[in-house]
Formats: sequence, C-alpha cells, structure tokens
Amino acid sequence: MTLRATVRGVGHYLPERVVPNAEFEATLDTSDEWIRTRSGIERRHFAAEDEFTSDLGAKAAQAALENADLEPDDIDAIIVATSTPDRTFPSSATMVQHKIGMTRGFAFDIQAVCAGFVFALSTANGLILSGQAKRVLVIGSETFSRILDMTDRSTCVLFGDGAGALILEASEEDGTTGDRGILGVDLNSDGQHREMLYVDGGMVTGQTGHVVMQGNALFRQAVEKLASTANAALENAGLGHGDVDWIVPHQANIRIIQGTAKKLGMSMDKVVLTVQDHGNTSAASIPLALSVGVERGQIERGDLVVTEAIGGGLAWGSVVLRW
Repeated sequence: MTLRATVRGVGHYLPERVVPNAEFEATLDTSDEWIRTRSGIERRHFAAEDEFTSDLGAKAAQAALENADLEPDDIDAIIVATSTPDRTFPSSATMVQHKIGMTRGFAFDIQAVCAGFVFALSTANGLILSGQAKRVLVIGSETFSRILDMTDRSTCVLFGDGAGALILEASEEDGTTGDRGILGVDLNSDGQHREMLYVDGGMVTGQTGHVVMQGNALFRQAVEKLASTANAALENAGLGHGDVDWIVPHQANIRIIQGTAKKLGMSMDKVVLTVQDHGNTSAASIPLALSVGVERGQIERGDLVVTEAIGGGLAWGSVVLRW
C-alpha cells in the first residue's frame, strides 16, 4: 500500500460585488469588447471595504469543510496561498484558523503569487506523506483589488478577488497510477524574470504599491513554461496526455489558456474555464476553478486533473491529481 494525499472536500467564496467590464468604460480608455478580446474576461468580483483576504479564505474553508462533512478541529494544518495578506504578520492562515473555530494544529502562509496554490498543494502533500499531518486545508485567497492602479488599463481590468479551498487527507492507496490523490508535482522559479510581474511597493518603498506587469513578455514566457511544467508533472506521475480528463489552469488570460492547451495537444473541451466570470484571482484562481468545476458536474471522482500556474517571481508549477 502507498500513502497518498487525496481530496476530501472543496469549496469557494466570491465577494458579493460583481464588476462588469462596462464599469471601467467610465474612467478608462477601454471597452467591454477590448477587454473580452484580449483577456476573455467579462466580469470579476471585488471585496467590500470591510472584507479582507482572511474573510474570503475563511468562507471558502467553511464551504470545503461542509463539502467534506468535517469539523474545523478535524484539520491538522492550514496553508493559505496569498500575495495580499491582511497584514505583514501574523499570517492570514492563523486568522482563518481563528475565524473558522479551529483550536488545534498549525497554520501558515505561502507566497508564490499566481502559482501560490500549486506550491501550497505540493507543501501539503509533503506534510501528509511525511506523517506531519493527516488532513490539510489548502486555501488560495486574494483581494487583488487593493493593489491595483485603477488608472492603468493594462492591469486593473484583469484581476479580481475570491477564494477557493481544498481539503487533502492521508489515504492508503494501491501505489499505481490509478490511485486517487496527488500523483505528480513539478515546481520551478527563476528570479531573473522578476521585473515581468511585481508590486512596486513593500519595505523598499514604505508603501503598499501597485501591480506592474509586462504583459507581452509574460505571455511569451507563460505558454512555454506552463506546457513544460504540465508535461514534467505528468511524466513524474508516469502518465501521459491521453490519461488526462481535465486541465484546470491558472485563470489569467484566455489566450494563454488556449495557447497552453494547444501546445499540450489537448482540446479546450477538457479545460475548466472560469476566467470569464472571475478574472485573474491569482492564488485563488485554481481552487476556485476546481470548486466550480465540481459544482458544474465537470470534475467527478476518479477523474485525472492537471493544474498548472505561473506567477511573479517568476514562479511556475503543476500538480497532477486523481479526484
């Protein structure tokens, strides 16, 4: 028998405020058609003034716990992937821990920008396989609306707020490629490309700062690196393209998603798409799409799912798991 980190539950949360593309037309030289054509985004959600990353994460966590039929103290660890924490410290994960009423275990954040959830899944997998935790609540939660320059049409129309959560638990499987759970992982980073996507703030300026992005350069990096990491994770799992039921990509831009699927030689019919409704929710993107994919009836037990993401750093990676 082989120990695997298997999916026990999934959930998500989106703020009430929906921001359609048309809302930007009043303040920017842009249009609904321009945004849709270049990104595939039609609308996104923005958090309320009194709503923060830990609030979104806690609501997604509660949804995942309900889906898994578990109580907060059934969880051993919480990992929150975010680039927009409530505070510099303590971690948003500890705030989520308190808000959901979890009184045991441990909690911490991971920061790998849009690739954060993939890095968090890999870390949770390691905790489970090493015996340090039996159940890990992995959350991607972001309030990117707070770090957007609303006068920069190249960035502010692309991002949104939201949270998704996945509960992984230890399970004894057969040790074959047919096992449920995480079967393959590939993680990468390259700091030489850090200027392609960053926030122009932090300790170096003493200000929060805003998102700065070199869109065309990042696009060229993204398609190649996303296809490469998906292939590497599949190879690590001993699987191939023909075994894949669903690709659940980082929902940044429809053209990147289409380009990656084409490079992998896979049909868009096998891709879970939510970018049109949520925009780029950074680390929340993949867990949101996983939860929505389950809710729609697309992802079912036994399906082989490939997740892949790239974000500032640059950091990129992929996880292959059987649902």
